[in-house]
Order: sequence, then structure tokens, then C-alpha cells
Amino acid sequence: MGFNCGIVGLPNVGKSTIFNALTAAGAQAANYPFCTIEPNTGVVPVADPRLDELARVAHSAKIIPTSMEFVDIAGLVKGASKGEGLGNQFLGHIRSVDAIVHVVRCFDDENITHVDGSVDPRRDVEVIETELLLADLAAVEKRLDRATKAAKSGDAELKTEAQMLKVVHDCLSKGLPARTVLDEEGIIASFDLLTAKPQMFVANVAEGDAAKTQACASGYISTLFEVAKERDAEVVILSGLVESEIAQLGDEERAVFLEDLGLEKSGLERLALAGHRLLNLITFFTVGPKETRAWTVHSGATSVEAAGKIHTDFAKGFIRAEVIGYDDYIKSGGEQGAKERGVLRSEGKTYLVKDGDVVHFRFNV
Repeated sequence: MGFNCGIVGLPNVGKSTIFNALTAAGAQAANYPFCTIEPNTGVVPVADPRLDELARVAHSAKIIPTSMEFVDIAGLVKGASKGEGLGNQFLGHIRSVDAIVHVVRCFDDENITHVDGSVDPRRDVEVIETELLLADLAAVEKRLDRATKAAKSGDAELKTEAQMLKVVHDCLSKGLPARTVLDEEGIIASFDLLTAKPQMFVANVAEGDAAKTQACASGYISTLFEVAKERDAEVVILSGLVESEIAQLGDEERAVFLEDLGLEKSGLERLALAGHRLLNLITFFTVGPKETRAWTVHSGATSVEAAGKIHTDFAKGFIRAEVIGYDDYIKSGGEQGAKERGVLRSEGKTYLVKDGDVVHFRFNV
């Protein structure tokens, strides 16, 4: 699997409802298997219409999409950074994920109590961000003290680490997340800080607002978009209740239901796609009569790294990658046609895989 997003937020904002919809949705689709890896962890498919086209051309017996793992992390409360509400345990869960999906309540419901007595997206976001920042600040202060003492030995690496920790400490002290610090050398990533992780927001809205977009957003939703813009973050609008209903439907009923709502994709599909964008991921394909399969790697991955995603032996014994762009594959009617048209390329170890590449790895172990 390799890539996951942690679902965080205050209590009673709809995290569990959304996660339960993720669970049900995955179990519903025969071609998009869902599996619960462990409690509160689920895997959902990333919808990609290119898979169907590739499988049609190759007459593949099976289609296997790439997927995104989501981890449902219990609600954080004020004081979580000091252990309130089992905060230390829940913050530890966040450290294990690659990115943060922050669910924010954007609906009124007198039957669902808000922990602070009222709905206020900006305040709610700031509560969670403050707890993550305070937890990071405490961790950095401890590490900075040790690194500063160790750096006196004259070791260049320890000195660089201490200097970067000081920069991060100053940033956090100003109330800014660690992700805002320029980290060309990737040093901050080794600190495993909560606020260094990329984040996006989910506006959990009322059923009647499920088809809203930023252009027509108002009230709570508009406020969340303003907050997200300040943080250069993406917002996905969805209704946990609507997604729960969609997850129980068959393919045909689901399509009709979405059309009635004015939606092209379910909120969960849009969430999975947004997760891929958040982590700067791209998709490449392996295609054949047995199966057409999507694979995920970080943008900038080499052909050897991509080969290793399939199997470590592919990377160890890598000889070359035979690559066809998606459009060329479709226009050529498959691999043989691509060869005849001269659009199949032989690439070496340093080739940077592009989104949509159809790849056949040659290896020898």
C-alpha cells in the first residue's frame, strides 16, 4: 500500500460517519475491493477511467485500481498536546500517517452536540492546529536541547540538525506549522513532526449542501474555504450522511442517485483523488490479458523505484522499462500497435515515470 491519510478533527464533526461510509463503499464495489487492515484503518479505491479504457483495448480479464489508505483517528480536544482525552495516544497515531485529512463540521444539527456549543469552522480548525503545534513545539524543544549539546563535538551533521531545529522552533513559536519552513535537504522530514505533514480539509455538510462548490459556497462552507486558502490547502465538500447512503447502493442505483444530487463523483471518490494530489502521487499502469492494474508512486520516481513497487526482484534485476504513454497506447490499439507506430520507448534506470505511463519491466534475477 504505502500511502495513507489520517482523518482528524474535533469530536462529533462526522469523522466516524465518513469513515464508516468509506468502509461500506469499499465492500460494495466488486472491482474495487475494500479491506480493513486493522481497527479504524481502511483502504478505498482511486477511481480512474483510464483503467477501463486500457482493459478494453487489452481485453484484460481483471481490473485492479490503485488505492488510498485512510486511518480514522479519534477526536482531539483542547489540551490533547498535554494528554487530555487520551491526546498523547491519538497524536501518536497521527505521526504514523503521511498526510492529514482534517474534517470540519459545516452543518447545524441540534441533535448533535458540538464540544464548544456552536459551529465555527475557523475556531474548530484553530483548536486542532494549536494542539498539533504545541505537541511539535514540545518535541522540538527536547530534541533541540540534545542536538545543541551534541553539536559541540564539532560534527557537521549534528550542527546542521541543531541549526534546522532552531529554525523550526522559531517558526512554531510564532504559531506557524513546520510545513512552512523551506526544507530542500529533507532534514525536517526526519523530525517526524505533525505540522510538517501535508494537510487538506473536508467540509462535512448537510445533505442539501452535498453538491455545493466553492463558487456557490456560503456560511460555514465559505468560511472553511477562506481558512484553507490562508493555508494553501484543498477543501473537499461532502456529506457524511449522503456518503453513507451512497455506499449502500448498487452501481446503477448509485449512478442515478449521484445524478439526482448533481454530482459526477461521490465525495469519497473525490476525497481519494484529493489524497493523491496532496501526496504528489502519480499513477502508472501494467496492462495484459490477465489484468490491467494501476500503481502509485511519488512524482519524480525513477523507473527502478516504480519497478520496486511491483516487486523487489523487479528493481534488483532491472534491465529496462518498455514505456508507452496512455494516449499512444489507446490510439495504437495496444502494445503491438505502439511498436509498429514507433511510440514504444525503451527506458533505463534513471527514467522519470510520468502519470499515465503503461510500463512493461524487463528484469533478470
